[in-house]
Amino acid sequence: MRLKLFRRGFGLAKRGLSKMAFSDSPAKASLCCEGAQDGSPPTYAMYEALKDSCQNNATYFQPDDSENGQRLYQGFMTLIDHVDTVWPLVDHVRKVAPQYDFDAVSPGNGYRSFVSVVDSCVLHGLKLSRQVNTSRDALLFRKGHFVKEIESCGQLLASLGTCLHHLHTLLSWAPPGELFPTEPHRTPEELFAQTDTINQYCFYGRCLGFQFLPSMRGILKGISICMVGFSEAYYCHGNLISSVWNGGQYLIDPEMRARRIVNISQSASIEFCKAFWFLAESEIMKRVPSLMSPPVAVNKIITISPEPITVLNTDGKETTVLPPTVHIGLQGLNVRLMSVNKRTGMSGEGSTSIPPADGVLFHCHGGGFVAQSSKSHETYLRDWAARLNVPILSVDYSLAPQAPFPRALEEVFYAYCWMLTHFKEIGTTGKRIVFAGDSAGANLVAACTLKILQAGLRVPEGMFLAYAPLMISFVPSPARLLCLMDPVLPFGFMMRCLKAYASPNTGGKGRDDKQITNNQNAYSSATTPNDSNGFLRVSPSQEGISEGPSSFEEVSPSDLAELQAHKSGSERRKSSDTTISAASLQSEHTATGATPPEDKSQQYVSDFLERYVLDSDTDSEGRKIPVIKPSPRMRDESHREVESENSSTLVGEPPLVDDEYSKENKKRIKTRISEAATGFMGAMSSRLAYITGSNAISRIPPDDLAARTNLDALIARSPSDEFIFSVPRDPLISPYWAEDHLLKKFPPVRILTVHLDPCLDDCVMFAKKLKKLGNTVGIEVLEGLPHGFLNFSLMAKEANEGSKLCIERIKQLLDLENTTISRDNNQL
Repeated sequence: MRLKLFRRGFGLAKRGLSKMAFSDSPAKASLCCEGAQDGSPPTYAMYEALKDSCQNNATYFQPDDSENGQRLYQGFMTLIDHVDTVWPLVDHVRKVAPQYDFDAVSPGNGYRSFVSVVDSCVLHGLKLSRQVNTSRDALLFRKGHFVKEIESCGQLLASLGTCLHHLHTLLSWAPPGELFPTEPHRTPEELFAQTDTINQYCFYGRCLGFQFLPSMRGILKGISICMVGFSEAYYCHGNLISSVWNGGQYLIDPEMRARRIVNISQSASIEFCKAFWFLAESEIMKRVPSLMSPPVAVNKIITISPEPITVLNTDGKETTVLPPTVHIGLQGLNVRLMSVNKRTGMSGEGSTSIPPADGVLFHCHGGGFVAQSSKSHETYLRDWAARLNVPILSVDYSLAPQAPFPRALEEVFYAYCWMLTHFKEIGTTGKRIVFAGDSAGANLVAACTLKILQAGLRVPEGMFLAYAPLMISFVPSPARLLCLMDPVLPFGFMMRCLKAYASPNTGGKGRDDKQITNNQNAYSSATTPNDSNGFLRVSPSQEGISEGPSSFEEVSPSDLAELQAHKSGSERRKSSDTTISAASLQSEHTATGATPPEDKSQQYVSDFLERYVLDSDTDSEGRKIPVIKPSPRMRDESHREVESENSSTLVGEPPLVDDEYSKENKKRIKTRISEAATGFMGAMSSRLAYITGSNAISRIPPDDLAARTNLDALIARSPSDEFIFSVPRDPLISPYWAEDHLLKKFPPVRILTVHLDPCLDDCVMFAKKLKKLGNTVGIEVLEGLPHGFLNFSLMAKEANEGSKLCIERIKQLLDLENTTISRDNNQL
């Protein structure tokens, strides 16, 4: 009977989903809203198939009296309940999502993205349920493994249901077609208040990367493991054994890894973000492009001296552009020149017969305004240079927080002015200039275009933007909620980058960062679950979800003292049955005045040397005793055996002191040796606990690099106060806010982004604004790839295909006189 039920339900899914739900790209199913706006069978069948499969498995495991059997039964029943809850929510969003697209040919917006994510979760659950169904009768069926997988999937679907509720709220905040809410609701405080029950852990544990293409999941999992492992090394205080030990545990323990990722996102400093992202420029990674990417004849750094530059404006008049001085003073500016061929006139390249190219690509790299350089983007720039066959000039602008806005923008503008007067040196006639940038670099080239228009200089002939953040302000939108589950650009990283660049001197609301760093008690009390504005507090276990290794619970305030006193880092890792959420717990190894573990071990050794060497002149209680030192004869005959176990003298050697005192002294020595062994073992035990304990992860404010806090003690803390900061409504920070008369003068724009990008809504709304003004603009949205996919072009086929699409769009912009843009489909 159970088998018939499963076959009937699964047959329904097969009839409607053979090319959709069971493909490797579930996003295609969810994004074809035209065929599912009325709840038509193809999409609805996938949800029904999951329910039928879960019911089949629940019926099978209901008679199983074992703990894991009952947890599987409860897990499947909980999944059914979540499907019933989620379906009407996602169905409504699915129906209204097309209203927010750029056009019918280029579907894509944050609402569609969440529909895709929920569909991917349902498909993930269906595959899990099918695996259980086909293997549950096997002799080696791993109940414990599938218990954790099913419970994680249930938590994932529950959290997505919460997100869908917030999407419904966002729908009510803005008129149809507008992805950004109206003014009264544009406060981060309200967003934090609306999202304080999302279980963020479930997105980074066993289900990490479920929403992306299969080719990207392994890459993203590897990046996440590297990040948590790097966090151990970054904060190891020289404890490399601990770093390696915990790095291995993160590899095999998804729940432990999820806790660490969430806490890195919420608690690690901007300096940690910079250090981790700069791993792309390590000595090993630097060699990868030269080994795997096409060779280029020219790849060199040019340093632009900080001198005034005279350029001609559009009226033919000379304009003097001064070098940037803000924040860090006068400094040389590095730009990277890359070309597949040496061309006539190129500086320092000797003679060649190849004439200068007519076009040039002016490029700005991404990295959240705080990290990376043109070197780390060689993975795709080399391929671009080879296929475009024009020189590429990439700007290594100064990075925040040491050089916040407007330093980077001024340097990009200055480099552009230098290029206008040095076409020959870079191997081009300068007939056609195209701007290109990804992520933060896309923001900079768009802002630079505004600055060019304001200065009355020559405007580039085209602009290519990849996954661009065009509104640097945390205005809530559906796509921006994706950062709560993004392994490449998690919420905390994104907010710290924006704050470092656009609002570096803005402190947290009602908080003193330095004081909090130096006073852990104040910090802990400010971020307990009782906060009225706590963000991303993990909600209590929902009814029907068993409290197993995958369940996340809140810690009551009454338990904090005991946890602080008795729960060490290693104990927290071993105790997988209880995971700590929204409470800020103190570690016994933080700056509380207690002796650090290494100091304790040093003290043990010191005590041992001072108290337990045999020639000491005091006993264990500090009393003076005769010194027993061996004579030369004693040393010569020390190899002889003692006549009996209780003998107090060596054979043939009279005692150096009287017999009575010697016996007492030997007894005292024996006691002290026993004490030494006990103390030594205690020291080793303490040291071992320190070695296997998780390393303290610290915030490192610029003015106090020595200050440390414990990341593992800040599990799911509330970062809302820190992330509440104001950003000026400056179009040079947020090009979306530029005045219409400037945007009308923009060159043709091509935008390429991805459905799962937190910046997707920025790109869609910017493209809509340009289109409304009559500009030539097109947008394409790729499926299943993450923000920053160009950096993975050597590792994933789909990312490489996306890079090739970028090349095609740039080629079209470089040859505008032979190419026209259709206003109907926005295709070049």
